[in-house]
Amino acid sequence: MFGTDQKPNTAAAADAAVIFDVTEADFMARVVEASKEVPVIVDFWAPWCGPCKTLGPALEAAVTAAGGKVRMAKVNVDQNQMLAGQMQVQSIPTVYAFWQGQPVDGFQGAQPASQIKTFVDKLAALVGDDGGLADAIEAAETMLAEGAVQDAAETFAAILEEDPNSAESHSGLIRSYLALGDLAQAEAALAAVPTAIAGTAPIEAAKAQIALAHQAANAGPLDALSAAVAADPADHQARFDYATALHAAGDVEAAVEQLLELFRRDREWNEGAARTQLFTIFDAMKATDPIVLKGRRRLSSMIFA
Repeated sequence: MFGTDQKPNTAAAADAAVIFDVTEADFMARVVEASKEVPVIVDFWAPWCGPCKTLGPALEAAVTAAGGKVRMAKVNVDQNQMLAGQMQVQSIPTVYAFWQGQPVDGFQGAQPASQIKTFVDKLAALVGDDGGLADAIEAAETMLAEGAVQDAAETFAAILEEDPNSAESHSGLIRSYLALGDLAQAEAALAAVPTAIAGTAPIEAAKAQIALAHQAANAGPLDALSAAVAADPADHQARFDYATALHAAGDVEAAVEQLLELFRRDREWNEGAARTQLFTIFDAMKATDPIVLKGRRRLSSMIFA
């Protein structure tokens, strides 16, 4: 049975390298960090989920056919409830695609084989020869981070002339306009995003930042709102407005703290406004930001308590 002439199952070994199970303990390493080298699809599923039994094998087949250009991580939500909560998984199957450390695409529910193939092929194309556009996007992001906002906007616009479907570049252009204080131009740039990529993670992040910019324009005075919360900790509207003002002032962590406290006190207040606002803030930031990771973890612990 174990004779010396037995050959290893190389096909099975190859599949294991690109299709694997992940947990809360190794998600960062095997999905977020690994996606900086190759796109990683994450399939949130459960043994009792009927549609998962159809979608899972179809995804695995498409990933295998991609020849190593895409990997697939499987998350059993029953065994990783906190992780599912952090990723805002509200129904299964839910699928996310990570690239360069961030979620860039996704969908919910079973899909026909043709759409699954298109989804995987689009991700596989990300690692192909892009004529240097990936480097240009990275350079533009660096400009934006370092305050050279006008240069960043011009670079993102130039990239979009080469690749009009670059979600990262559309998002970068929108964020550049927001950094310049030009909310109207940011909204115009959002309206110009092609329908095919309108629901991708970079565009959703830009939408969230626009929503927060609108709120910031109407934020009340910090001192007065802080005093109102101190005078009556049960004044939920004052606490919500205080969180909005904190975020507008750039103190994101303090804003998240106030919203978590509001959720703890009354999670259903104003149709779950605290939770909705937290998700808006999280969506506007990088998924790996420590404030996001900590905030999602604490929110999840309250939801599942």
